[in-house]
Amino acid sequence: MGIDSFCSLDGSDPFWDWNRTWQTHNPDLTPCFQNTVLVWIPCLLLWLFAPFYILYLKRNDRGYICMTHLNRAKTVIGFTLWLICWADVFYSFWERSLGATIAPVYLVSPTMLGVTMLLATFLIQYERRKGVQSSGVMLNFWLIAIVCATVTFRSKILHALNEPASVNVFKYTTFYIYYTMLLISLILACLSDQPPLFSQAVKDSNPCPELGASFLSRITFWWITGLMVTGYKRPLEEKDLWSLNTEDKSQRVVPQLVRRWDQECNKVKRPVDKTLYSPKRAARGEKKDGQPIEESEILLAKTLQKTGEPSLFCALCQTFGPYFLVSSLYKIIHDILMFVGPEILRLLIQFVNDSSAPTWHGYFYTTLLFVCTCVQTLILQKYFHVCFVTGMRLRTAIVGAVYRKALVITNAARRTSTVGEIVNLMSVDAQRFMDLITYINMIWSAPLQVILALYFLWQNLGPSVLAGVAVMVLMVPVNAVIAMKTKTYQVAQMKSKDNRIKLMNEVLNGIKVLKLYAWELAFKDKVSAIRESELRVLKKTAYLGAVSTFTWVCAPFLVALSTFAVYVLMDEHNILDAQKAFVSLALFNILRFPLNMLPMVISSMVQASVSMKRLRVFLSHEELDEDNVERPAITACDASLCLFRINVRIPEGALVAVVGHVGSGKSSLLSALLGEMQKQEGSVSIKGSVAYVPQQAWIQNTTLKDNILFGRDAKDSWYQKVVEACALLPDLEILPGGDLTEIGEKGVNLSGGQKQRVSVARAIYCNCAVYLLDDPLSAVDAHVGKHIFEKVIGPQGLLQGRTRVLVTHGLSFLPQADLILVMVDGEITEMGSYTELLGRQGAFAEFLHTYTNTEQEEVEESVGGKTPEKTEPSDVAAAKKAKSTEAARLTEADKANTGRVKLSVFWEYTKAIGLPLSIFSFFLFFCHHLSSLGSNYWLSLWTDDPVINNTQPNREMRLGVYGALGLTQGIAVFCYSVAVSVGGILASRYLHQTMLYNVLRSPMSFFERTPSGNLVNRFAKETDTIDSVIPSIIKMFMGSMFNVLGSCAVILIATPLVAIIIPPLGLLYFFVQRFYVASSRQLKRLESVSRSPVYTHFNETLLGTSVIRAFGEQQRFIRESDGRVDHNQKAYFPSIVANRWLAVRLEFVGNCIVAFAALFAVMARDSLSPGIMGLSISYALQVTTSLNWLVRMSSELETNIVAVERVKEYGDTEKEAEWRLEHSTLPAGWPTTGHIEIRNFGLRYREDLELAISDISVNIEGGEKVGIVGRTGAGKSSLTLGFFRIIEAAQGEICVDAVNIAELGLHELRSRITIIPQDPVLFSGSLRMNLDPFDGYTDEEVWRALELAHLKNFVSGLPDKLNHECSEGGENLSLGQRQLVCLARALLRKTKILVLDEATAAVDLQTDNLIQSTIRTQFEDCTVLTIAHRLNTIMDYTRVLVLDKGQMAEFDSPSNLTAKKGIFYKMAKDSGLV
Repeated sequence: MGIDSFCSLDGSDPFWDWNRTWQTHNPDLTPCFQNTVLVWIPCLLLWLFAPFYILYLKRNDRGYICMTHLNRAKTVIGFTLWLICWADVFYSFWERSLGATIAPVYLVSPTMLGVTMLLATFLIQYERRKGVQSSGVMLNFWLIAIVCATVTFRSKILHALNEPASVNVFKYTTFYIYYTMLLISLILACLSDQPPLFSQAVKDSNPCPELGASFLSRITFWWITGLMVTGYKRPLEEKDLWSLNTEDKSQRVVPQLVRRWDQECNKVKRPVDKTLYSPKRAARGEKKDGQPIEESEILLAKTLQKTGEPSLFCALCQTFGPYFLVSSLYKIIHDILMFVGPEILRLLIQFVNDSSAPTWHGYFYTTLLFVCTCVQTLILQKYFHVCFVTGMRLRTAIVGAVYRKALVITNAARRTSTVGEIVNLMSVDAQRFMDLITYINMIWSAPLQVILALYFLWQNLGPSVLAGVAVMVLMVPVNAVIAMKTKTYQVAQMKSKDNRIKLMNEVLNGIKVLKLYAWELAFKDKVSAIRESELRVLKKTAYLGAVSTFTWVCAPFLVALSTFAVYVLMDEHNILDAQKAFVSLALFNILRFPLNMLPMVISSMVQASVSMKRLRVFLSHEELDEDNVERPAITACDASLCLFRINVRIPEGALVAVVGHVGSGKSSLLSALLGEMQKQEGSVSIKGSVAYVPQQAWIQNTTLKDNILFGRDAKDSWYQKVVEACALLPDLEILPGGDLTEIGEKGVNLSGGQKQRVSVARAIYCNCAVYLLDDPLSAVDAHVGKHIFEKVIGPQGLLQGRTRVLVTHGLSFLPQADLILVMVDGEITEMGSYTELLGRQGAFAEFLHTYTNTEQEEVEESVGGKTPEKTEPSDVAAAKKAKSTEAARLTEADKANTGRVKLSVFWEYTKAIGLPLSIFSFFLFFCHHLSSLGSNYWLSLWTDDPVINNTQPNREMRLGVYGALGLTQGIAVFCYSVAVSVGGILASRYLHQTMLYNVLRSPMSFFERTPSGNLVNRFAKETDTIDSVIPSIIKMFMGSMFNVLGSCAVILIATPLVAIIIPPLGLLYFFVQRFYVASSRQLKRLESVSRSPVYTHFNETLLGTSVIRAFGEQQRFIRESDGRVDHNQKAYFPSIVANRWLAVRLEFVGNCIVAFAALFAVMARDSLSPGIMGLSISYALQVTTSLNWLVRMSSELETNIVAVERVKEYGDTEKEAEWRLEHSTLPAGWPTTGHIEIRNFGLRYREDLELAISDISVNIEGGEKVGIVGRTGAGKSSLTLGFFRIIEAAQGEICVDAVNIAELGLHELRSRITIIPQDPVLFSGSLRMNLDPFDGYTDEEVWRALELAHLKNFVSGLPDKLNHECSEGGENLSLGQRQLVCLARALLRKTKILVLDEATAAVDLQTDNLIQSTIRTQFEDCTVLTIAHRLNTIMDYTRVLVLDKGQMAEFDSPSNLTAKKGIFYKMAKDSGLV
């Protein structure tokens, strides 16, 4: 039975009839077609998708939605529709029973429809059970059903009007009811149901509206409009941002990747047998002195060895692949739809040529074009959305994985990469992946587009297309070569950038030392040298970029030219008419995109693969072995890297002191106990929880209280005790906000002693079983040290009964130790109690006798155990109330500027490029676009040439001019590309230089206020933006702007009627764009502001890993880091959605322009030539992309130009005084005698604080040795800061050799006085550079200084001698050695005045004596000012200045002061010197 007889038994109702549907002025479909195809399409689609959809719902259960009115209505209508269909079926049966002949279709179609409606009703309920608030599947089903029904609806009405007699009333009635119900269903499907029970959204204060949005709102991104409106009314703030969706949060994303990565790592490891010798304890037999007898046993241990590299790529694919695959589906649909445009263009030109075609064809094509472009828009934006969300999750996962890895990586592995490089893994490399994800689909999509385009071109022009293809194929290797070259340059640039950031990081961390030594210029030159090499590479990249821009802007043109030339010249009967030319042009334009993108994607992939490798290497680093330390009771029978033959057993609750010279391995012993060192053999075991105080205090950037609590619960009484025991009460009174004062990064606003005491307080507060204290008393004054020892560490302290291992240089504490370990060169040479060791006359006795004379009395006195004078009891709470919280803030968070970027910023940038160059670039742009328009207009004239005897007469002339115009275009492109890039480099050089100079010229207070993360951000992220992002954005911005203007011009020339439409569309466009930019800019700012804390926190963690691990706080830090990343993504997510929101609206404007251009062309088809129409529509088809790019680029330009604003803002901060004065009258050898006179001197740290020191008047003769003493916070360091003018005087003056230092240039002053600062800071670079960065001294002089500083033996033992590379912060030298390097610096400069600032704090007594004796001999004729903690170092000075509460208390010779029995006497008594 044929389809015709299926519809009507007598065949009177055919399935298809051309005369009825197409070649007529009033088209209609046959009833047969309506009853079969139009009914079956929606049904088949729903049945096809239902199984998959039900499976999907089963998997993604969101919870249960209660019955609502909306749901009831949907269900009722579903049933009604089912009933109507059955009514139709029964009616047909009833008719049949009356004897009428009924065609099978009238039974089959309603039955099928009825069953489908039941399925639809079932789905509605099933969705409700699974928590779907709004369903896309159902909406699309209702939409297709209504479209199909509309055709039938129109035809039924026409039928009723034309032949009222033959109307079947019952069927018509049921159909109209059916149609109405469908409409209602469609409207209901657009609405969204209430959220499911127990969903996240109910609990959340500000949930993301995406989950609850309806399907339409989701595909058009309408759900973000609320946020955009808020952003338009006022600048967005933190509180306006939604919470992240659960599936985007760190706690969900990171573990997935980590799990997959671990699986990958385990795949490549294979077990290998390894032999270990393990000392075994004899059960009972012990030797007389209690040492267990040792035997060895051989253990065969299985260890895992790597057989290959684990694949990070596989891990990423498994984690993010499934979600990302959805985007590929969208991409395929979009790629196919792209080719609908040129096809419709072909039909339209055909329509204009054929005057007999009915007018409705034109309108039909126009509508079709509009619908297709709109669907294309929605699908493309959905695709991008999926890509960006994947990218966002990818970044979260990578940052999380790197952070978690950084906490468990071994110290050896940690040294292979600097802090800067690891932070780069987080910032730069994670970003690379995000950027790649958006384009990665182009790898298969680009070839697909190319193949489709070539297929259609072949249809159009035949074999001559091959000429065009040949040109394209030739372009590919050119682009590939350029991409590879760019890649090598990029690696070089990354390397320079890494070095520059590393150096900047150190400069910023050691800025105080640079200022004190007046070394800023040397380091500025070092940074500038690296920067210059970076810019040289950038310049090469720019020329390459110009060539590649040239190739890809000219490629489409060359392709078109070669194809048309071959086509026309091959056979003179080949006529280039409008249809061939413009359809080909439209296809070439489509081709242009994949061909441009491929090289970009490839280079982006290459970059990502470099990043992937860096990440893989980092994530595969060795981890600390959890089993390095077993956990029963402290014992060590361990041989580690620099320690050997160590056997100790420490009884529970004992106080063990570890003594030894600098570099004898004391700190290493503690590291070994913490499991921080690679264990070669033996075993270490510790019982109970561990607290650790490192030698250099690690302070977090939070409040003082949080630093002490360190994540534990606050217990007030215990906290009070701890603070008091650590002598922190007096400091809390001084600090502006009490214990709620915010401490700057690395504790910049605390003195060395305060930092160390906070570090000790943190350890005590944790209340652990074992305490490892690495020389915590060195940085504090003698009397405070004694107080802490007695109140905390000693037998009567807070820690009595705990196991304490104390590394110390203070001999006074040794008699109270239960056990003393003496270390020499990584071995324990002696152990025993104080009296035992003294009796043995070994190394320890010698060690003691060296110093006994200085500290003997102190020892005796502390055995007697007399507490130092107590600070008057003060309640912390009382202190807290008095302090304002405002004063407690120190660091300024990165501020987000609000409002529009000012034009002045653009003007600044233009000035930085140079005006002539800017204007010239603009002119070149104009030329390029003019010639491009010209060539296409010429083409349209050519296609309209009359055809004579099947040929076009003057085609050679047409071809020649077309080629010449193209050539002009190419030259202009090349020139403007070079001009813009070179301009960009000039600008970035100028901006970086001024910023560097301005930052180095800033006063110390600026660095204390500004977190180094912000500054590094300026030098890394913002500078990178100015270097590479802004110039390319400017190029694209100008390009798209001229494209849009050109397109509008062409459309206006072709169809002047469009002039009515363009202004309102332009207004809409402008409004949408302004509306968007207001929110987008602010979101971008919030995002970049919340990015800094992620890196700052990471930086901080890297510096404190050993402390975090010792306290077992890894999980808390991981949570904190995750929180910060999520916080950052909270601002990033709305900004990507805002982009999609914008694109949908803009492309709609573009689609309207296309539709109107086509519509008016159809209306004016009698007066239009096909050539002009083709030109107009092919330009209109491009307008959408150009509009899109224009807004994207203008907002990118605005958001990125912020970098210029942020780089410039440091030009307006306060600066120090001039470094060198123009007309300096200073004599060459000043100061000659070193006579210092201080009159009424006073200074304050900030405008709003009171004077830190005041009214100090002192007269010091040349060559005098003066000690400066006082309790912590008395103003000792402040005085030296004033002396070096780190802080300018608030009152009074200081004169050196009768010259007022306030009238000198800062470098003149600072380079003529020498200081040995409190923290020994070294910079990465050669040792020689650290001693003499300006290369002002000969090698002999440097060696002489090293010899006097007792470093000669050490340095000559190094393989590179003076060129020995110091690592970042000098970490490969011990603290004592660093201190000696600082001494060598001073010896090298040898000026008349020497200032020592607590220089002896971190050194054992022997080194201390070396330093003191060197200073006594070498600086004999100089004036020496010493800030002393150990009073014995200054007892032989000529005079001592005692400060108290910022004022001068006493000033006289030590003997007179002792006789006076004042403050000095009390301090000397505390130290046991009187």
